[in-house]
Order: sequence, then structure tokens, then C-alpha cells
Amino acid sequence: MAAKENLTKAADITVKAREIDFVTRFTDDWTALREIMGIMRPIKKAPGTKLTSYTASVTLADGAVAEGDEIPYSKATVTPVSYADLTLEKYCKAVSIEAVNQYGAEVAVEKTDNAFLKELQSKVMTSFYDFVKTGTLTSTESTFQMAVAMAIGKVKDKFKKLHKNASNTVLFVNTLDVYRYLGSANITVQTSNGIDYMKNFMGASTVILSSELPEGKVIAVPADNIVLYYSDPSDSDFRKLGLQFTTQGETNLIGFHAEGDYKHAVGECYAIMGMVLWAEYLDAIAVVTISGAGSNTPPNDDDKNDQGGGVETQSLKTAAAKSTTK
Repeated sequence: MAAKENLTKAADITVKAREIDFVTRFTDDWTALREIMGIMRPIKKAPGTKLTSYTASVTLADGAVAEGDEIPYSKATVTPVSYADLTLEKYCKAVSIEAVNQYGAEVAVEKTDNAFLKELQSKVMTSFYDFVKTGTLTSTESTFQMAVAMAIGKVKDKFKKLHKNASNTVLFVNTLDVYRYLGSANITVQTSNGIDYMKNFMGASTVILSSELPEGKVIAVPADNIVLYYSDPSDSDFRKLGLQFTTQGETNLIGFHAEGDYKHAVGECYAIMGMVLWAEYLDAIAVVTISGAGSNTPPNDDDKNDQGGGVETQSLKTAAAKSTTK
């Protein structure tokens, strides 16, 4: 007798577990990244809407009003700022039945899933690095230490003029610049989501180290200035097409679906995401260029004391962060 209709089979459970595992790991890594940076405001984009923010300014009228006279209005202006719309990106990976037969599912499926996941994460961060390099608070300093100090000072000054708090500042620097400056000093660099970082370094709450950032430049962004725009892959409007993707968590950043293609004897997996790390105020990103022969002179003990005792590290998540020491 044939099995009843809609019976859940073992293969269905395996595929669903794989989908949940994929999106959970992606989400956990981004949660860790938010903790590293201190804050990253997620803003969901609804289908059919544009990404728009608003800036407000007020021109005060003369407040010296004579007794009994009419109080004049102060002029208030609200200006919309439209951002480039999010692009919903679609990706597919397929593994043949021959590959599984030769290498086994652990290699052919699981390892390629891991590589697929890391490439998707890397793509978002690469775009963000390219974006922060376009910051408009620019200057040139002769040393690495002065570049760090001025980058932090510039964003704090800008946010103060905007009547905003910039207590947590994130620095983005080239990996070689940091190690070249510190020389033989022992520092602890942590890794999460494939990102190397340090905490409480030279006045910055967080320092992100990356070889994707250019040497000889220090970039500073107030943590409150970093925004994560995203499209929710589980949105009901997408489901009307008959497309259902597995998502995870309150902030659904990625959708994942796996299925078999019997016509070609391959296992396919699909990922969709529409997300971008952005800065609300481009003119509150400092990009300081280092020039001069002494730009990477290692600090002496007095310098380290001036920097608040050197580098303080912090463990975020045992599963998501590991330490490497030079």
C-alpha cells in the first residue's frame, strides 16, 4: 500500500535541519558583529518602499520679543534624503550525486555550504569597507597615533555639532599598520564572523583590522552612525510567488532553501538576501591619511599608559569568537 499523502519523510527532516543550521549560523555571526561594534541599528525595508531618511534644521527667530508683542515663528525645515534602493541578491549552489558518491556528504555538501556562507558574509563586509572609505571628514597626519587621535576627534566633534552622542567610536585600519605600529608589543586580536578586532584601543571602543582596508589610512565611524538596511526574505509578498525560504530570528537577514533536482541528479540550495551596512551621516565618517617617515613608530611605555593601559580584550561568544596572539 502506498504511503499516505503529505507524509513527512526522513529526507524532508534532513533538508529542513540543513536550512535552519545555515540561516542560524549566518544570523549568529551577525549578532556577534553587532556586539563587536557596539550597535548596528537594523531597519527593515518593506516591499514597495524606498529607503529615505530626513534631516531637520531650525532657524531661530529673534527671541527678544517686547512685552505683549506677537512671538515670531522660527523657521523649521525638513529635508528628505533618499538612498539607493536595496538590491535583492539571489544565489544558487548545486552539488551532483557523483560528487557525494565520491567524497561523501560531509565534504561535498557541508563543506561547500560553509564556504557558501562565508562568501555571502564577506560580500556584505567588502561593500561596507568600500563605503566607509568615501567618508568626507578627511585630513592628513604625520603619525599613526595622531591619525587615530584625529579620526576619533573629528567624528566626536561632528556628532557634537549634530547634538548626537558619539561615545562609542569604531576604527577601521589595515592589519599591517597596527602590527607595524605596535612592533613587538603583545596584543590580543579576537576573531568573529571572519573579522579581526580589538577592544578599547587608543581611545576607540572597537578597532576592526582588515587587509581589505588600504594601508596608511585610519577610518573612524561613530557606532550610532552605523545602520543595517535589509529586506526580509520571509515577507508574505514573496510567498505569493510560491517561494518559501527558511529564516531565523527576529531580524531575518537571509533566506535559504534546499531541494533535489531529479532531472539532473543534483542537490540545489538557494540563498537570497537584501542587506547593506550603511552610515546615516556620510559627513560623520573620518578618513585620515598617514604621511611621514615616523608614521609607524612603535609606542614606548609612556605612550601605552597615555592610551589607557594598552589593549583590553573581551570575549563575546565562545562559539563565535576565538583569540589569536602575536
